[in-house]
Amino acid sequence: MKVTLLGTGTSHGVPVIGCNCPVCLSSDPKNKRYRTSAYIQDGGVSLIIDMPAEYRLRAIEYGIDFVDAVLLTHAHADHTAGLDEVRRYNEIAGGKIPLYSTEEVNREVKQRFSYIFKDTQEGGGKPKIELINVKPFEKFSVKSTEIMPLAVKHGCLDVLSFRINDFVYMTDVSEIPEKVFEYLKGVKVLVLDALRKEEHPTHFNLNQAIEAAQRIGAEKTYFTHITHRLEHAETEKELPDNIFMGYDGMQITL
Repeated sequence: MKVTLLGTGTSHGVPVIGCNCPVCLSSDPKNKRYRTSAYIQDGGVSLIIDMPAEYRLRAIEYGIDFVDAVLLTHAHADHTAGLDEVRRYNEIAGGKIPLYSTEEVNREVKQRFSYIFKDTQEGGGKPKIELINVKPFEKFSVKSTEIMPLAVKHGCLDVLSFRINDFVYMTDVSEIPEKVFEYLKGVKVLVLDALRKEEHPTHFNLNQAIEAAQRIGAEKTYFTHITHRLEHAETEKELPDNIFMGYDGMQITL
């Protein structure tokens, strides 16, 4: 199983428009962060977790020429703005691409991308998406890959995290409900939200992320959804031995 972090930035991305801070001006490519998403390859099954605005660029860069399914953590724009790119996969696959998320998120997708689901002219093509509702703590499968969706808190909003084999992807989280820890036992690789050093109402800050990672006890943890307030190399020096800063293009093999 291989995981590629397609983006590790916040809703603003890094560099941030109009910002001249050291991180935004940095020449280190690990400080260049597209909006957060991931590409999972598991025994011939290809999955995308979230599809932000830059998705097309990453798909070309990493040769993602086929997708079996899209998994959505939640419906915020920085996680869904690239959904129109599904139409190219429709051409390649010759049919619809399934999208898995909660009933509430799928309802929002239907509202925000209403043109996809209306009976209108095709023009240059419309995405053909099959919305499939899943429930937290109830496994589902994409071909041979089993996926366990987990419900965490993003402020007052419920969002999904996903456990796939011994890998967990958990972005946009400010609280992990006690029940979820039961489903995190034996995790080898964790990708976890770590926004900045300062506290935030809807995301883990750096200290909270470290504490959560240490409680979960994965062999390795990689941080994502990172603002321009955390410089890659400097921050990584402050982290415990088995915790690392994620970066765009990072590939993790399990």
